[in-house]
Amino acid sequence: MDMATKGLKILIHASTWFAPVLVPIIVYLVVSDREVKSLSLQALVFHLVMGVLIGLSWVFSWVLIGIPFLIVFSIMAVVVPVLGIIRALQERPFRYPIVGSWFS
Repeated sequence: MDMATKGLKILIHASTWFAPVLVPIIVYLVVSDREVKSLSLQALVFHLVMGVLIGLSWVFSWVLIGIPFLIVFSIMAVVVPVLGIIRALQERPFRYPIVGSWFS
C-alpha cells in the first residue's frame, strides 16, 4: 500500500469528526482505487446508519428504553473509526461492522 492510499484511508476514517458525509463522497468520486472506493462507501453508509440510530435512540430516550441504545451507538460511532485508523496505520484491511459486508 502506498502512502497516498494509506493517507486516504486515514482521512476517510477520521472524517467522522469533521465531515462524515462529505469526505467519503468526495473520495469516492475522485479516487480510482477500488479498495479506497469500497471503504469510502462503507464509511458513508456507516455514518448515515449511526446518525439515524443515534437520532432514534435520542427520540426514544424519553421512554428510558432509548438511553442504553443511545450510549452504545454513540460509543460505536467513536470507537469504530478509531479502530479503522489504527488498522490503516498498520496497513491492515478494515471493514465497518454490519455495513462492511454489504460492499465488496
